[in-house]
Amino acid sequence: MPVLGCTATVRKAVAFFLMTLALGPAGAQPQAQAQANSAAQPSTGAAGPPAQLAVCGACHGANGNSALALSPSLAGQPKVFLENTLILIREGLRPIAVMQGLLNGVSDAEIVALADHYSRQKAVAPEAPRDEAAFRRGEAVASRALCGTCHLPNYAGQQQMPRLAAQREDYLVHSMREFRDNKAQGRDTMMNGVLRGFSDRDIADMAHYFAQLR
Repeated sequence: MPVLGCTATVRKAVAFFLMTLALGPAGAQPQAQAQANSAAQPSTGAAGPPAQLAVCGACHGANGNSALALSPSLAGQPKVFLENTLILIREGLRPIAVMQGLLNGVSDAEIVALADHYSRQKAVAPEAPRDEAAFRRGEAVASRALCGTCHLPNYAGQQQMPRLAAQREDYLVHSMREFRDNKAQGRDTMMNGVLRGFSDRDIADMAHYFAQLR
């Protein structure tokens, strides 16, 4: 789950929380700590440790609905997909510069708890006006590409297949271009072939379509 565009302040806040969990270096300022604490509050009965949820929420948004450009929403993603992704990142098999080291020392049990928490959250699409022409084009392209075969007809995802519906549009564009251009390291290589030959407009239209689904 690539997280792009986090500010230096957020990264300092992340460092503080990792220190409290003995997962990384210290060095965050009190102000950064307060900002990260307010960035995400765990829901009642949240499975993941509060500090870890606050770390994730600093970029992925409260309850997993991202308001940060190019940072994906985690809410409503299939549990297996989240578990797999977090483990791949932790083991260095899916390199993401901004997340480098953030999962060092996080146990499998903690990853399962975090995945369970976010899979239970309701995905809320960012408010954005619908371009009806782009929406219909994207629907047609997605149908032609058989996206619903793996991601389900409502694009809610299943098992290791991520949810596309209500995901951030800018992140979808970024992610699909990475697949098409063979730059998606540590991810399902099947998607490279699926998106090969798709134009930037095709990808933009699909991203708009998926992001508008509720």
